Amino acid sequence: MCGNENHKLAELFAEFSDVVAGHSSFVIMSHIRPDGDAIGSQVALGFALMALGKTVYMVNQDRLPESMTFMTGSEKVMTPPAEPLDIEVAIALDTATKQRLGESALLAASKAKFWVNIDHHISNPAYGDLNIIDVASPATGQIVYQLIRFLDMPFPAETRDAIYVAVSTDTGSFQYGSTTAATYELGADLIRRGLDVGKINADIYNNHPFRRVELIRELLNTLELSTDGKLANWQLHNAVRLKLDLQPDDSEGLIDMIRAVKGVKVAVFFEELEVGEIRVSMRSKDISVNVCDVALKFGGGGHALAAGIRMSGPLEDAKAKVLAALSEAINN
Repeated sequence: MCGNENHKLAELFAEFSDVVAGHSSFVIMSHIRPDGDAIGSQVALGFALMALGKTVYMVNQDRLPESMTFMTGSEKVMTPPAEPLDIEVAIALDTATKQRLGESALLAASKAKFWVNIDHHISNPAYGDLNIIDVASPATGQIVYQLIRFLDMPFPAETRDAIYVAVSTDTGSFQYGSTTAATYELGADLIRRGLDVGKINADIYNNHPFRRVELIRELLNTLELSTDGKLANWQLHNAVRLKLDLQPDDSEGLIDMIRAVKGVKVAVFFEELEVGEIRVSMRSKDISVNVCDVALKFGGGGHALAAGIRMSGPLEDAKAKVLAALSEAINN
């Protein structure tokens, strides 16, 4: 970041310090279908606040993903209660729009007098009373790390490990172009604080259920490549989800397999959901093809190189529309 951006972020962190000092109860939320950055950021900030003596609830409408249960402290992430929580401050993490928190999570936070929005998505419309948005950050977890360090908040082991999970998963294990020198410095600091990097990487990347391998086999049978070899896609039908008894996070990161194909500029994952919606995940490895711009055309959002859409089905119709828009973006 340039000096002006650093100064602006410091001002926002100072405002957050005032929020923490002036309130005692918080609910921390993240988006539906949470990933490692969402859950990791929640646990990291939640335990830092609890170490200050604050009352903290960590809520996700779609519950804790099975793939994140290894993380110490993740058991604190709960589904929203039926009644609003008695809290003063609501904090949304890694959530580009307020609606992406889910209706039951919004109900749980409805008594909040003040909203804090911490995110790194370029499509975030700044829906909080305090908006800490750094689109240059590769992960919300990195913003949370900088925030905790800036405020000199407690740094318990749960916070340390959760930040690593958040940042590692959202940078493709420190591989994506969004990874910065500050990201590597963050990793070094966490290791100095006692992070067992070998164990935590094994827990993140080498501990998948067998059904995930079965899912890969099913997806490969649907794989399609455009005639010019620049656009790859595969599809997951709801019938396959039911047959394999899949969990929402079983497909996390699989799109990178087809993104890695030589010559491919954009990879797309079309997923048929039970409610008839189609979930579209897009990954670009060419900065000239901004998939966020394509996502915005269909009401989605995200980042230049990673974006998503929720749209109506059937799958083949959604697929035809999105592939046409992506082909145009690639050709232009």
